[in-house]
Amino acid sequence: MLWMKHREIISVANSVLNYIDLDQMVTHLLVTACNDGYAQGYKECTQHVNNALRVNWDTSRSATHGVDTEAAYAAAKTEYNNLHLPVMDLVAAALQDDDFVVQLNEVFPDEGDDDEYLEQLFFVLFVVVEHL
Repeated sequence: MLWMKHREIISVANSVLNYIDLDQMVTHLLVTACNDGYAQGYKECTQHVNNALRVNWDTSRSATHGVDTEAAYAAAKTEYNNLHLPVMDLVAAALQDDDFVVQLNEVFPDEGDDDEYLEQLFFVLFVVVEHL
């Protein structure tokens, strides 16, 4: 029980959360989302000014003029959704084996084993892999 609670789940979570590419991808996604939100808000505000004042507001000097922030944000979301986490390949391969407990111990080695709880971990990890 302690092996699963204090080693396996923590190891999987740390391996995923500490993956440097995930940090970089989340940062990139946040920046593109902010840029797109700013650009869309500026565009909407310009439309309101144009309608209210019945003028053609010149946006050629704005930072968002001619920039397709929506496409950049969509590309960042797609890239994030297709992000490859190597540790999940190891976990998925371990779960395919008939003796997944031994395989998981090889991926995340530890001195103590508790086979009953590792079998329960199989179901938790299977759900995680299914959602990737």
